[in-house]
Amino acid sequence: MKNLGAEHENLDQKAYEILKNMITERQILPGEKIPQEKLAQELGISRTPLISALKFLEHEKLVESKPRRGYFVRLFSKHEMVSIFELREVLEGLAAKRAATNITDKEIDILKGFFRSFAGSINITDFRAYAKEDRRFHNFIAEIGAQEFLKSILHTCNIITASYQYLSTEGLVRPPNETFQEHLAVIEAIGDRDPDAAEKLMRRHLSKTIAHLKRDIEKEKQRNDSAKLSGHHFDPKPTPWRI
Repeated sequence: MKNLGAEHENLDQKAYEILKNMITERQILPGEKIPQEKLAQELGISRTPLISALKFLEHEKLVESKPRRGYFVRLFSKHEMVSIFELREVLEGLAAKRAATNITDKEIDILKGFFRSFAGSINITDFRAYAKEDRRFHNFIAEIGAQEFLKSILHTCNIITASYQYLSTEGLVRPPNETFQEHLAVIEAIGDRDPDAAEKLMRRHLSKTIAHLKRDIEKEKQRNDSAKLSGHHFDPKPTPWRI
């Protein structure tokens, strides 16, 4: 007898994985509405498993439901991004420390391959490729360093994924030219199996992003205060970096 329950669960899982990948790869951008009917048609499924997947993604904080409007990819405020990166600083600092202790020779070879395509670049302008490598790099360290409960927290709560739900270019809070050397320093420390240096450098890397966000928040507050005094309202939106 055909297991209809299992088949339904498989469709739910399939829809969930496809949707999450679309969000992670920024095929649907933060703040954009998720086209349910179009997606269901393209995936060849009914809206039932799609709704199930959306509800699960809503539970994971990657999607939000707006009454009478539908489901949208969640757009985090800068205050929320600060909180996310504060968690990343602590948890990924620990993950980097553990990675430096537990990493194998084969994993070191993989680790040293990250960002290799950008070596020698004076000015990194391919934000999409860099952002993808950035996500892969941080997830790789979480995978080899965040054992059991720590790994569960990072992945189940989508802490790393959520930090790329930023409206600016490809979800990067800071430009590649600013973070490239920081990534290489972390790679070197883990590759040298230096746990203290690995944790320190990872935390410093993420704390600089926190400081960047806080400066932006303060600037926006000052502009809003100034606009209120002059009778105008300032609508804060991330602006592209000057290259």
